[in-house]
Amino acid sequence: MTIGYFLFLVGVSVWIGVKQIRTYEDYNVASRGVSLFPLILTYVGTAIGGSILLGFMTDGYNMGQGQQWYNVAIFVAGIIMATLLIKKIRTLGDRNNYVTIGDFTAHRFGNQARIPTTISVLTAYAAITGMQFVAVGLVLNLVAGVPMNLAIIISAIMLTIKTVFGGLKAVVWQDAFHGTIQTLAVFGLFVLILVTVGDFDQVRANAAALGESAHLSVFHISFAEVAVYALTIGAYQLVRQDLWQRAWAGRDLNTVIRGYWVAIIIAAITGVLVIWMGVMARYGLEIDSEEPSQIYYEIITELLPFELVVVLIVALLATIISCADSFFMCGASSIVNDVIKPALKGKPSQKSLLFWSRIAVVITGVIALVLALLVPRLVELWVTGTAMLVSGLLFPALVALFAKKVSGRGAIIAMWVGLAVSVGWTLAGSPFGHPVFLGLPASIITYVIFHVVDRDRLAEYAGLPPQNTENLAEKPAEEARV
Repeated sequence: MTIGYFLFLVGVSVWIGVKQIRTYEDYNVASRGVSLFPLILTYVGTAIGGSILLGFMTDGYNMGQGQQWYNVAIFVAGIIMATLLIKKIRTLGDRNNYVTIGDFTAHRFGNQARIPTTISVLTAYAAITGMQFVAVGLVLNLVAGVPMNLAIIISAIMLTIKTVFGGLKAVVWQDAFHGTIQTLAVFGLFVLILVTVGDFDQVRANAAALGESAHLSVFHISFAEVAVYALTIGAYQLVRQDLWQRAWAGRDLNTVIRGYWVAIIIAAITGVLVIWMGVMARYGLEIDSEEPSQIYYEIITELLPFELVVVLIVALLATIISCADSFFMCGASSIVNDVIKPALKGKPSQKSLLFWSRIAVVITGVIALVLALLVPRLVELWVTGTAMLVSGLLFPALVALFAKKVSGRGAIIAMWVGLAVSVGWTLAGSPFGHPVFLGLPASIITYVIFHVVDRDRLAEYAGLPPQNTENLAEKPAEEARV
C-alpha cells in the first residue's frame, strides 16, 4: 500500500505537470488562482507535517504538556500574520507579481538583497525538507526494516521525483486531499485514545506513581525554552515563504484571509491534540517505549487491528508528503527565481524557466538530504533551520512591509550580519544560548544604526520590480541603477 500510494501521487503529479503546467507562474505560484477549499487544506497540509505528528508526539511523551508552548508560539504568530501582515503581502504581490520573498526584498532594498534572502530561506527550507525525509525514513524503517540512512536516501529520491513533475499546482491539489486525510486521522485517533483511557483521574495517578505529575502541567517548562519556541518556530511563521506564496496563489484577497484564518485554527487544535496523545500514551495507555520517536506507531499498533494500522500509516505518509513537497517548492523557487533567473542572459523563455525550476528542485533535494543525514532529529532540525531564517530575514522583512522609506544598504547588511552570527554561533556549538538570541538582535541593531545614518537618503524602493530585472545582469551598472 505504501508503494502503491506513492506511485499514485507520482502519477497525479505527472498528469498535472503535463496537462496543466505551461508557464513559470503555473509551476511556482499555481497560476495565482487557487479557490477557498483547496487553499484552506493546503495551509493545513503545510502546517501539519512529520515534525508535528511525529516530533510533537514524541516530545509530549518525553517531556509532557509543557511542550504545548510550541502550539502557543505558532498560533500567536498566526494571529499576527492574519491580522497585520497577510493583506499587505497580498496587495504588494498583486501589484508587483512577486514569486518569492527575494522579489520583495530586492524591490524594496535593492537587487543585492536577493542573495542573503535566498540563503536564509534555503537554509530553513532545506532543513525542514530534510526533516520530512527523516520522517518518511522512519516509516520505511518501521514497515520494511530498511536501515535508517538508506531509508532517508530512498525517501529523498521518492519525494524529489514527485515534486519535480508537478510544481506548486500539484502540491496545492494533493495537499487538499492530504489535509483532509490527516485531519480526520488525528481527530479520530485522539477520540479513540480518550475512549480507551476513560478516566483522567487514572492518568494523574499513573503520572504520580512515576513521580512525574509535573509533566501534566503546561507550565512544566523553562522561560528560556518558551523564548526559543517563540523566536524560532513562532517568529518563522511571519516569514514563511510557503505562506507568502499561498497568499499570492489565492484567487483573491478575501479568499486568502478567510482560508488562512480557518487553517490556523484547525492547525492549532491539531497540534494541541498531537502533544496530548503523546502525554496520554505515557500516562494513560502506559506504553513503556524504548524508542519514543516511534510512539505514533506504538499507539496505533496498541489500539487498532492491522488493517487500520495500515490506514494510519498511509495517513502519516499523507501528513509528511503534504509538508515535504511544499517546502521543496519554497527552497527551489528561491534558487530559480533569485539566483538562476537573474543570471540568465536576455529574457528567458517560459520553457527555459520551467526547466531551471525543476533543476532547482533537485538541488534543494540534495541539500536537504545532506542535512537530514547530519541531523536526523526532527524538532532539533526544524528549530535550527528556522533560527537561520528568523535571524537573517525577519526584521528586514517587517521593516519592508511597514516602513514607508527604508535604508537599502542597512537592510542588506543586517541580513548578512544576522545570518552570519546565527550560523557561526550554531557551528560553535551555541555555547551560551540558542543562536537566535544573538542573530536576531544583531540584525535589528545593525539595521537601526544604518537607518539613522542614512536618514537623509532613505528610499521607498531601492530596487526595481521583478518584471524589470530580467536583463539586469547584462546592463552597465549605472544604467541598471537608473
